[in-house]
Amino acid sequence: MGNEKRLLWAGFMAILAAGVGFAVRGGIFGSWAGEFGFTNTELGAIGGGGFTGFCFGIVIGGMLADKFGYGKLVILAFALHVLSAVVTFMAHGAAPGSTEAVKEAAKASGYNFLFWGMFIFAYANGTLEAVANPLVATLFPQNRTHYLNILHASWPAGLILGGMVGWFFGGSWSWKVQLGTYLIPTVIYGVMFLGQKMPKSEASERGLGLGEMFKDVGIVGGLVACYLLALFFGGVIGGVIGNANVGSFIGYGIGGALLVMVGVMTKFSKGSILLFVLFITHALVGAVELGTDGWIQNITGNILTPKQGNILLVWTSIIMFSLRFCAHFIENKLGLSPVGILVVSAILACVGLNLSSHVNSFAMAMGALAVYAVGKTFFWPTMLAVASDRFPKTGAIAISMMGGIGMMSAGLIGGPGLGYAKDRFSSEELTRVNQATYEQIKSKDAKGFLVFASVNGFDGMKVDEVKGRLAKAREGDVTTEAAMAKLSTTDRQIIEAGIVGDRKTLVADSFIPAIMALIYLGILFYFKSIGGYQAVKIDAPAVPAPTGPAA
Repeated sequence: MGNEKRLLWAGFMAILAAGVGFAVRGGIFGSWAGEFGFTNTELGAIGGGGFTGFCFGIVIGGMLADKFGYGKLVILAFALHVLSAVVTFMAHGAAPGSTEAVKEAAKASGYNFLFWGMFIFAYANGTLEAVANPLVATLFPQNRTHYLNILHASWPAGLILGGMVGWFFGGSWSWKVQLGTYLIPTVIYGVMFLGQKMPKSEASERGLGLGEMFKDVGIVGGLVACYLLALFFGGVIGGVIGNANVGSFIGYGIGGALLVMVGVMTKFSKGSILLFVLFITHALVGAVELGTDGWIQNITGNILTPKQGNILLVWTSIIMFSLRFCAHFIENKLGLSPVGILVVSAILACVGLNLSSHVNSFAMAMGALAVYAVGKTFFWPTMLAVASDRFPKTGAIAISMMGGIGMMSAGLIGGPGLGYAKDRFSSEELTRVNQATYEQIKSKDAKGFLVFASVNGFDGMKVDEVKGRLAKAREGDVTTEAAMAKLSTTDRQIIEAGIVGDRKTLVADSFIPAIMALIYLGILFYFKSIGGYQAVKIDAPAVPAPTGPAA
């Protein structure tokens, strides 16, 4: 074609825009809590909108990509990126001195604008990945792991730039100006894609229809996606009608109907068990990588300082950015197959999160998060490469569904789950230390998560006031310990309970990559039993010849 590298870097810039928006959002959670009074669970739900919309964008985009072409999807994504800024910027908190009724109204309105602004932003991101992932997999069929990792090096690059916005301008720019910086790479990717000729996937070139592309997904693969969609629709509908139980019932009805549609489309093909396992595992990837990324800046900023939290986000992102250019070296020089890379990554991520829960200094945090960053670096792009290598008949569909499942899991499980964990562990700790203080700081609304009991988290506005007093005590480069000594007993108890909650949240989070490591080991043994890992061609037999690295 001659424009392969331009398309690669256009996709790079598109995902970079998503990374900038994501990183800035993680840094302004505290501003939203202070302006609107959100709890951590509510912030997690808003952040979740920034994931669930991705699922719709990438799945729908993946189904339409081969039929309508990549160019039209890029135009749609560009328009949605601009629209998301308009919707998000319509959120306004109540003026100082407003009545409680006005504050509650502003909180409810702000929640809706922020949630749907994040949802539209994520839908645009998903649409772009529905273009970029199969595009790069098609352009570089002989080295997908390497080039997909290069493509997704744009994500940590975006995190670096977004983190630096918070680092340098968090104290002087409003949260709206900070968030608006993602529009700069948005304009750049629009120009880079403009007028470019796009290839078709291998499956599309061979004339496979949508039903044939879906056969490897089948009922078992569709079950994973439809379950997550049922959770999403249940939550949205339950919120609209004010009845969570009815909303959940309707959500499962929608999920069931979608699963039947997949069955009809594929003539009730069971689907590939391996692809089903990859889908389940990628749901865990989304929860631990993106769910954690959405909170890690906030968590480390609470344990240390907000500025150090920004620096640590940039630090881990630099590590990820650098390593994603090394996948070819690891695979070919060190002899690790893509699945072998994933096994090592999961172990390191588990160790890194546990180490991070014990940090009490900036140097310790840099070391612990470096281990975590190395672990999470290869998860997302390498999973996409495995699915693309092993299931070429699915065209853009399998890797688009995989990306959608990962993001939907991050939005419905990872982000809200970590927010709930922070609320629960912090509340339990403060209740243990001083019940009266907890009663003063707790939110009016109790929030639950999946099957876990509801809990009254800390009121965001009240916590923001405490953090403001801590920030004032830190003026003059005072150490955290010295600053804490200046606070009242009540303020210290609130801050310390929040830190305990953050540490316990990281430990709970580490169980996810531990489970992933066991799954990857199982997949590794499976490939050993059939002769080793190797990419499959549409006309080639499903079982590979015993060549290529086996671990």
